[in-house]
Amino acid sequence: MEQRRSFIKDLLQSTEADRNVNVKGWVRTKRGNKQVVFVALNDGSTINNIQVVIDVVNFEENLIKNITTGASISVNGTLVKSMGKGQNVEIQAKEVELYGTADPESYPLQKKGHTLEFLREIAHLRFRTNTFGAVFRIRHAMAFAIHKYFNDGNFYYLHTPIVTGSDAEGAGEMFRVSTLDFKNLPKTEDGEINYTEDFFGKETNLTVSGQLEAELGATALSNVYTFGPTFRAENSNTPRHLAEFWMIEPEMAFYDIHDNMDLAEDMLKYLIKYALDNCMDDLKFLENRLIQEEKNKPQNEKSEMALIEKLEFILKDDFARISYTEAIDILKNSKPAKKGKFQFPVNWGVDLQSEHERYLVEKHYKKPVMVTDYPKEIKAFYMKQNDDGKTVRALDVLFPGIGEIIGGSQREEVYDKLATRIKEMGIPEKDLWWYLETRKFGTVPHSGFGLGFERLILFVTGMSNIRDVIPFPRTPKNAEF
Repeated sequence: MEQRRSFIKDLLQSTEADRNVNVKGWVRTKRGNKQVVFVALNDGSTINNIQVVIDVVNFEENLIKNITTGASISVNGTLVKSMGKGQNVEIQAKEVELYGTADPESYPLQKKGHTLEFLREIAHLRFRTNTFGAVFRIRHAMAFAIHKYFNDGNFYYLHTPIVTGSDAEGAGEMFRVSTLDFKNLPKTEDGEINYTEDFFGKETNLTVSGQLEAELGATALSNVYTFGPTFRAENSNTPRHLAEFWMIEPEMAFYDIHDNMDLAEDMLKYLIKYALDNCMDDLKFLENRLIQEEKNKPQNEKSEMALIEKLEFILKDDFARISYTEAIDILKNSKPAKKGKFQFPVNWGVDLQSEHERYLVEKHYKKPVMVTDYPKEIKAFYMKQNDDGKTVRALDVLFPGIGEIIGGSQREEVYDKLATRIKEMGIPEKDLWWYLETRKFGTVPHSGFGLGFERLILFVTGMSNIRDVIPFPRTPKNAEF
């Protein structure tokens, strides 16, 4: 009877030695001499390798020769207590099967360190590095924790459309979805493209947000959330932007802005605690990687906190809660503003830039900050209007290192106010008739927010470029793999 495969993660935690086991994985390193060879094997279940000890005399010479970095093997052997430092157990090999070789001359992942830029060029192989193994195990843990958090909190997971006829943000930078022949486009009498002949009979795009549809679900199910891909056709090549990314968007009936803030804070703390409780090996590896990376940086660019300390810092205190007007006053009276150090000027009415957000979090409050009541002119049409006629019940949650991590609001539930705002912003009412109707039939106060999943993963892993926390980044001029 064939030995059942064990995962390396489980074997390394095992206290039951002197038993037969089978492991399968990829060779990280091989060292040794003519008598004995030591193979570091990894199967992706943990950042840690297990050591396989091979007595050369018991195996064919050609097999030993082909066990090189990157090769894949299956090992039957005895799990024994390790004599060496670093791990409790190792495997004494009895049988080794070679699945696939990896030519040492052409295999691009060698023991020397590789730059993240180089690894993006070989994204089909970068999962095999310690760094990306750690990042994507953490990404999985965070996705699982999000579903668990909402499921345990009486939320229903709603799948909102990826192809949509509406633009939730009024951004206008959307990817068009069409089956029309570009070489022979049907035209109207006015010379415009005739979208009635397209697949959906109208102009359609990839979604920028599932929010509007989620609101419809909340008007019957009370608490819903979406978690899916969203798309922005913004020609931006910064380390914080992707053309395809994932969003978590809860929508809650009977929630005001304060309930919304409570949920946002509770959710973020839950997720970060989950990472600390369940991903410590990977977090320690990424923390050490960052420490090594920072040794070459000038003093003013070094992080004030190590990665794990930064995560624990989020859990320590209640988030600060301030209005946009208070934020502007703090920024205008700050040293950077008075000394002209801010790149972007600070005045009431301007949107806060990343440098402003980070000053509030890292210098002034020294903890995460929630900002509410933004000027209505810089926010979306669906936000609840305040009685002052100037501001809306918007909500941004600001984190150290990255600035805004959550954006949300209490939604405008009054039909006339919403219809007027849609008209003021030049949005065709025919595109949003269904959204407006929910304000006619049993309307209720309701709120919601959006959490950019990759922004969360950036924060939790300490990575500096958003392209390194999604398996296959989609950016301008890049849709490889």
